[in-house]
Amino acid sequence: MSTGPEGDPPYFNISPDAALADLGAPVTSRGFADIAAACARGREDLVGRGLDAQGQKRLRLFSTWEITRYLIPVAPQHFRRVLRQNPELPQGASETEGGAKWFTLDEVLRLRAHFAAEGSRAKEYQPYRPKGQPAKIVAVANFKGGVGKTSTAAHLAMSAALDGYRVLVVDLDSQGSMTSIFGGQVADEWGTVFPLLARHYARHLRVSNAGRIDRGEAPIPIDDTLNDALKVTAEELIRPTHWPNIDLIGAQLNLYWAEFQIPVWRMAARGWKLWDALSESLAEDGVLDQYDIVFLDTPPALGYLTINGLSAADILLVPMGASFLEFDSTGRFFDMLHSTFASIEEGENVAARALGRPELSFEWDAVRALVTRYDGAQQAELAGLMQAYLGRTLSPSRQGFTALIGQAGEQVAGIYEADYRDFNRDTYIRGRETFDATYAVFKKLLLGCWRRDELAAREAAE
Repeated sequence: MSTGPEGDPPYFNISPDAALADLGAPVTSRGFADIAAACARGREDLVGRGLDAQGQKRLRLFSTWEITRYLIPVAPQHFRRVLRQNPELPQGASETEGGAKWFTLDEVLRLRAHFAAEGSRAKEYQPYRPKGQPAKIVAVANFKGGVGKTSTAAHLAMSAALDGYRVLVVDLDSQGSMTSIFGGQVADEWGTVFPLLARHYARHLRVSNAGRIDRGEAPIPIDDTLNDALKVTAEELIRPTHWPNIDLIGAQLNLYWAEFQIPVWRMAARGWKLWDALSESLAEDGVLDQYDIVFLDTPPALGYLTINGLSAADILLVPMGASFLEFDSTGRFFDMLHSTFASIEEGENVAARALGRPELSFEWDAVRALVTRYDGAQQAELAGLMQAYLGRTLSPSRQGFTALIGQAGEQVAGIYEADYRDFNRDTYIRGRETFDATYAVFKKLLLGCWRRDELAAREAAE
């Protein structure tokens, strides 16, 4: 700890006049705008460092070493031999004469398809995806900020894309951090999920208004916002990213107004099942057939957007740090999840029982907590205690924090977007290991859920 001139703590002997001199003028509401503008300029500067000449975020190339180690299970020698024997396949480019070959991810995906068709049947070149089953929706949530929620969701999306899956990322957080990671630009709330939620409400209103008219009651007006939303589809909101097999529905600040608008709609039409708005809209627009996995990055709060994300999810992942406060907070988060969804079930099922209809029951294929920003030297004991109490709910994989992760965060990118040549090879390998292990645990979870659905469908058909 730094000390004063006589060895006193730094908070002793502070001159009020010196403090006043450093204080500056009082801040008005206009001052917030100035600070926000300064942050925006800084953000543009940081993001701009990863853009190409056309102002688009670009994905780096992948070397033969990376492809054969991490992406396609073949030996480097066999990989090169297959390329020589098949000149129609992507051949890669060398930065120097006779140097290593580098490939775009799109080329890697084409090569993977070739090996899947022509290679050994004993190897898995394409990831498991049962036919006839919809995409799995994965929500990453915690109402405590700073737990690595967005970075975990982004890295899982990138891991899945590198594995060959078609991925849609949906940013439900008005802070838009996930949108920034994938280079998205969203002008207003009409480029977010907001119009899908509004459309779902407007369609409910149309049906309920027909009943009101039949009963001689006045219909609830459908305003211009709702009429405009009725014309919007998910396809219009989905944007490509610099990853060839990752698409995005982005977010921006105005999406937060959904938290105020949704309860207004619900009060006007108590029969509207707001928690189904996102899931039913995505299903109706064919999104679950176009992709393999949909990742939802939720806000750090249990608001209406988060409820929509959690209700839509098949798999719920809850990142948390290995500290007492984060363990305690996450426990409270699960308690709040229970009270929220149990309350919805209770409210809906009173009417369902009276009318003899099936009761509402929320269900998730799997729920897992993930330890993030893990320091084995300092947190091993607490992490072990958390594992003992949470058991299967806590993933055995713990995300350590490495230099690779830190640098990627500074560059508004994921670790899989980092060029390994910028690091010591061992540093790169260690940096990947922590997220590769997390993805392996997640993939096992995903495949187990799909397999269960596949067997259930087969049994139902017999």
